[in-house]
Amino acid sequence: MIVERITVSMFATNCYLVACPETKESVIIDPGADGKGIAEKVCTMGLSVKKIINTHAHVDHIGANGRLKEIYKVPIILNKKDLELYKNPGFALNLFFRNQPEPDVFVSEGDRIDFGKLSMQVLETPGHTPGGICFVVNNAVFCGDTLFASSVGRADLAGGSHFTLIKSICEKLMVLPLQTVVYPGHGPSSTIGAEAASNPFVDDSHCNRL
Repeated sequence: MIVERITVSMFATNCYLVACPETKESVIIDPGADGKGIAEKVCTMGLSVKKIINTHAHVDHIGANGRLKEIYKVPIILNKKDLELYKNPGFALNLFFRNQPEPDVFVSEGDRIDFGKLSMQVLETPGHTPGGICFVVNNAVFCGDTLFASSVGRADLAGGSHFTLIKSICEKLMVLPLQTVVYPGHGPSSTIGAEAASNPFVDDSHCNRL
């Protein structure tokens, strides 16, 4: 599996290009900004984009959806529970994102997203937003702003819930194999094993308390 991280926007959001090494078919996860730069990297890597995927609908993860959809004419994928947030980002940001294209496909727990010879499993992980989702493929999980290296996503924005977030992490992510690579929405990558051992928000005492 090919994974290329591109850091975009003033929020230093991690956008990921994930590709099948045999077919070069790929998906773009969380294109928060700089559609032109992302497209240039796709071209440099010789990839064929099949889908645009959003882990959640905060603007720093969806900002370049429109530009990339214009370029590649591929479906935008989202969890429907984040549709209201997608349409109304708040903070007057709808003035900048009023031409945001509608999502084309809604996915939920257990769905699969196929490209090339790869298949991503969808996990619903609410808490950061109502419709937050993660994607498991091979030995990796792309988790947006749900889980970070040594931290977790904030839950003080509209629709957030810290209890729900920790529950999602404990029940959906910490049960994955320890060697699973964690690709978060911001900051460095990690592993489930490293987070189980040292993340102060999701150690055994937190997860066993639920």
